[in-house]
Amino acid sequence: MMAHGRRQRRRYKRRSIGVTDYHRRLKLLRNGAPRAVVRVTNTQVICQLVSYSADGDMVVTAADGRGLLGKYAWPKGTSTKSVPAAYCTGYALAKQAQKAGHDEAVLDIGLAASTPGNRVFAALKGMVDAGLEVPHSDDIFPSEERINGAHINDKIAGAVQKTKNAIEEAN
Repeated sequence: MMAHGRRQRRRYKRRSIGVTDYHRRLKLLRNGAPRAVVRVTNTQVICQLVSYSADGDMVVTAADGRGLLGKYAWPKGTSTKSVPAAYCTGYALAKQAQKAGHDEAVLDIGLAASTPGNRVFAALKGMVDAGLEVPHSDDIFPSEERINGAHINDKIAGAVQKTKNAIEEAN
């Protein structure tokens, strides 16, 4: 519904189309630490370390599912948005962030549902395992079987460890 009249005030465009929750964003920015942004698209998981600037947010470093296929040992033909792929993407982001001199962040999941065990929290588990300090609770992580890909097939379970080793060597 459009706001009309002298006393009416229009909402911000990104709020009205359901893209940004400004109240949650303000809470995250007050901390002062960079945000670890995790987004799940139709084809991949995207993780970014974003720092606030008055001129606009600056992406410090980023990792995504396509990068797993290109730089690291993720098997071709497998999903780049699964729970194991999200874990490896978060792991890669944390290693790149540490290389850039950042060792802490706050998680920004955007408008995604905060269901325990989902792909956003698999990416968080990857970040924490790689050494990035992110405030969290351990009961939100997916089970180790899901992170290792045992629910998909045995080939993925080996690929997660191989990808982690490739990320360690690259960073």
